[in-house]
Amino acid sequence: MDSLYEQISASGYALLLADTSGVILCERVDPGIKKMFDHAGLLVGAEWSEQREGTNGIGTCATERRPITIHQTDHFRARHIGLSCSAAPIHDPFGNVIAVLDASSVSTHGTRESQMHTVALVHASARLIEKCLFLRRYRADTVLRFHYRPEFVDLLHDGAIAVASNGTIVAADMAGLRLLGAQHCSDLVGRAFADVFDARCEDFSRAVPSGRRPVWELRDLLHGNRFYASIAAVPEQAEHHTAPSSPRPSTIVQVRPDASTLPLTLEDLAGEDPQMIRNLYHARRVLDCGIAVLLSGPTGSGKEAFAKAMHLASRRAGQPFVAVNCASIPEALIESELFGYASGAFTGARREGMRGCIVQSSGGTLFLDEIGDMPLPLQTRLLRVLEEQEVHPLGTETVVRVNLRVISASHCNLREMIARGTFREDLYYRLNGITLDMPALARRRDKDALVRKSIARESAAGEPAAIELGALERLIAYHWPGNIRQLRNTVRTALAICEGRLVRLSDLPQEIRDFQPDTALVAARAATAPAPAHTSGSMSALELAERAALLETIEQSNWNMTKAASQLGLSRNTLYRKLKRHGIPARGWRFQQH
Repeated sequence: MDSLYEQISASGYALLLADTSGVILCERVDPGIKKMFDHAGLLVGAEWSEQREGTNGIGTCATERRPITIHQTDHFRARHIGLSCSAAPIHDPFGNVIAVLDASSVSTHGTRESQMHTVALVHASARLIEKCLFLRRYRADTVLRFHYRPEFVDLLHDGAIAVASNGTIVAADMAGLRLLGAQHCSDLVGRAFADVFDARCEDFSRAVPSGRRPVWELRDLLHGNRFYASIAAVPEQAEHHTAPSSPRPSTIVQVRPDASTLPLTLEDLAGEDPQMIRNLYHARRVLDCGIAVLLSGPTGSGKEAFAKAMHLASRRAGQPFVAVNCASIPEALIESELFGYASGAFTGARREGMRGCIVQSSGGTLFLDEIGDMPLPLQTRLLRVLEEQEVHPLGTETVVRVNLRVISASHCNLREMIARGTFREDLYYRLNGITLDMPALARRRDKDALVRKSIARESAAGEPAAIELGALERLIAYHWPGNIRQLRNTVRTALAICEGRLVRLSDLPQEIRDFQPDTALVAARAATAPAPAHTSGSMSALELAERAALLETIEQSNWNMTKAASQLGLSRNTLYRKLKRHGIPARGWRFQQH
């Protein structure tokens, strides 16, 4: 803003930054003419929304989401016809408008077309702000900067794509979308880097010499266009940017309520976690293909919510979504619940009989939760139903044709159950058209956002809420054995008992307040993994949690760094830097080359 203001200040302009509701947040204006702008209403705190002031630079730009000039008589209100305003929207990395940058003059002469230079400058500055926001937001990821012309790489107009350590594209800026011919972030986000370009991101990363930014040539696989690209090395200090250091207890985080009663969409559930974004991408590709989906993940990780979101995003959305928890129905009843029965089929049966969940879901989606708990005899019968798309209700020889779409879920390792003979292999391959792994809450990279969303969704009657940063940090650091379900219950209770809609540390459950990340594990390895001297007494809860999580995963991997890095979703280089930062010594490390 300061750079732009230096270019336009001599022409009598004020530079303003406003939020999406049209409220001016900050200004750059010559003190000698500030009174003129104050008199015109162009001052910090003033609201310039279209709903309040009609057509004007800030409000109309926020509404139309494009660069715009509102010159003199273009304004709706007569008292504003002396103003000439050129504004451009500022987007976040997901394409949402988050602010408006505006250059206004109270005494501009000339035509509306004469303001083209000003609006071009404002638009270029807004793009620069967006680029900086993107690079800052994804500084812990690998960022590809690319353009048709090599001299434009690493400049304002190049495209940028953020790639997680597992090779999944997690974000793309607007220039990147435009260069690749994509309409929306969802066209790229969740896809593997190697599915978009004729190269692997890790090949570039390994080739980056220290202190240099070479430019490579590559092509996109959809159109075959040639690009020149550079890879931004991940700075070590960026890897733990989500961990606030020594926050002041009095710091408060405001959360706007989310009064929506609509079901959560796939995008809502994916959040910003790379694994969930990849699940989102694959889910979209198989929504209407008739491919069976198996959701694998711990209890409470949101498998049923994800299955329902898939149903609502598909062409079957207008038909029933029927969920069956195979673990909660008694074994003696699960057959009748699934397949239905005729009148008088057995003692205690309904006089009119029952259609059964499979028939009820015909044309829609049948969700079989905890499929691993289904008895073996019923697995055989379910396989036959899936293969023949017809059901024989109990007590009748009548065949009922069905149109099934099945999504199943399990927290168990079904392959191990097959090896033990407790799950049919042929049914596994019938249900496992594609497996989507739902990560545990403790392993998700967007826990901060999930906590805030939970507060927003649980805020009663649309009332705003807030949380002390110390309490937020403790929620982020907690290991959440009950996963997302436990988080929502915790947030709901805290909002109910807190005073003044402010969640404090004292409002959280005792086990969360007293939680020390894997204290026993840290103590057990104290002799071989001493903490760095500079962390003594100063490590935040998030840093302690990260250190403990690293140790736990490495122990489970028998100190095989390749295996541990894969489980953590990190590159080996990133894992080594984290071990060094947390003072975990190199003894016992084992390497596994692929």
